[in-house]
Amino acid sequence: MQTQSLQGRLNEQQLDMIRLFERPMPQSHYDELRRFVVNLLAKQLDEEMDRLEKENGWTAETYEQWGKEHMRSTAKK
Repeated sequence: MQTQSLQGRLNEQQLDMIRLFERPMPQSHYDELRRFVVNLLAKQLDEEMDRLEKENGWTAETYEQWGKEHMRSTAKK
């Protein structure tokens, strides 16, 4: 495995995950693992958004208002 070349770009946790999966696995196992990780990240994102909404008092109306705002800057010519 080319872990040496990745060491400068990945943190220790990421390298550890790569080491866990050095051996090939059936596609079905990979698909199941990928679904698990995606679901875990989605759950963490939902929890973080719930925290931010509670902390900042954001409601459905807040999102509606944001959707109507013009937030992009004008293009420079």
